[in-house]
Amino acid sequence: MSDHVAAVVAHYDERATSYDDSAMHRGLAGAVAGLPEVADATTVLDIATGTGLMLRAIEERHPGRCLVGVDFSPGMLGVARRGLPGATFALADAGRVPVPDDAVDLVTCVTALHLLEHPAAAFAEWARVLRAGGLAVTATFAPVAGQSDGPGAGGFVRRHEHFRTPELVAAALAPHGFRLVRHERWTCDDDRLLVCVLAAGSGAAEVRARREPR
Repeated sequence: MSDHVAAVVAHYDERATSYDDSAMHRGLAGAVAGLPEVADATTVLDIATGTGLMLRAIEERHPGRCLVGVDFSPGMLGVARRGLPGATFALADAGRVPVPDDAVDLVTCVTALHLLEHPAAAFAEWARVLRAGGLAVTATFAPVAGQSDGPGAGGFVRRHEHFRTPELVAAALAPHGFRLVRHERWTCDDDRLLVCVLAAGSGAAEVRARREPR
């Protein structure tokens, strides 16, 4: 485990019991769960699921879905399992998720891209696990006046600058076969969020081809 990951885990383990107190995180989870693309999904993989807030919002709006969440914070996953015992949760890195190829209709990653040490590895996994025609939904922090990136609470770097605009999100995922379908803005008090919907293309086949021994 790298120093970055260890610092993130420690920070979110400490926040686990109070994380759901955030009105912003609750409201955003509800907004994403209300997207029409989410309603059409039968199997959902939530990356950096934390306390499972996103999956709980989906279960509330669309009961009966197959829900899977991965995170590397044991404290957050403990809360997630208690809050949604019908879902499957795994302690795993976003760059290597314990999900088979072509297994899910939708990948969600909400307010977490800036925390990933190796986002490209995570995007490759999204391409691998998504079925043909599958979608990914991201929620990232848009620019706010006076806000800067860098070390903050917990002592680790937050890489918001890579995902602040639709163009940046699209460019980050394009090498893995994704194209931006649409985006929208969501606001809660001083927080400005960017929600992007991306369609998986030929990325899954390409990822498997690179991994298969020749």
